Amino acid sequence: MRIIAGDYKGRRLTSPLDNKIRPTTDKVKEAIFSILDSHVGIYGSKVCDLFAGTGNLGLEALSRGAEHCWFGDSSRNSLKLLRENIAYCRAEDRSTVLAGDFRKVLSRINTPCDVILLDPPYGKGLLPECFELIGELGLLAEDGVLVAEHRKEEVLPEHMANFSKIKERKYGTVVISIYG
Repeated sequence: MRIIAGDYKGRRLTSPLDNKIRPTTDKVKEAIFSILDSHVGIYGSKVCDLFAGTGNLGLEALSRGAEHCWFGDSSRNSLKLLRENIAYCRAEDRSTVLAGDFRKVLSRINTPCDVILLDPPYGKGLLPECFELIGELGLLAEDGVLVAEHRKEEVLPEHMANFSKIKERKYGTVVISIYG
C-alpha cells in the first residue's frame, strides 16, 4: 500500500498484519481520485476519511493537495496505524484523528467537507445511516461529494437521504458509488 501521487508519492504506508483492516487497493484508489479530479478536485479541499483504517485514502487526498483531513475510526489497531502513517507522511498539521464510531466522529466535525470518503466494514449495512447523519448534520459542502466503497452485492439506490448518485464504477468485487 503506497501513496500514488502528490507530495507523498511513493511512500509505503504501514499495513495491518491481519485481515481485520481492509485497505483500499491501489487500483481502486487511483480510480476514486480520477473521478474526484473530474468532479470536485482535491486541491484545497476539506476531506473526511470515515472508517479510515490505515488512513490510505485520506493521506492520498492530503498528498494531492487537500487542505485538511478528518480521519475517523473506532478500532485501536486502526488508530495506531493511522497515527503512524500520518507521522510518516509528516501530515500532522493538516490532520485531525477522531476516535469512536462513525456517529461520534461525524458529530465532532465542525465544518462541511468537500469530500467524504466512506469505506465501512462490508456487510454491516452502515451506509444508509452514514448518509442520513451526514445530511442531518450538514457535513457535505455545497457541490461536495460522498464516495462510498462497497461490495457489488450491496446495490445502493439512486437516491439516499438527500443525496443523488452521480456515478458508479465496478472494479471486480468492489463498487465505488459517488453521490452529491
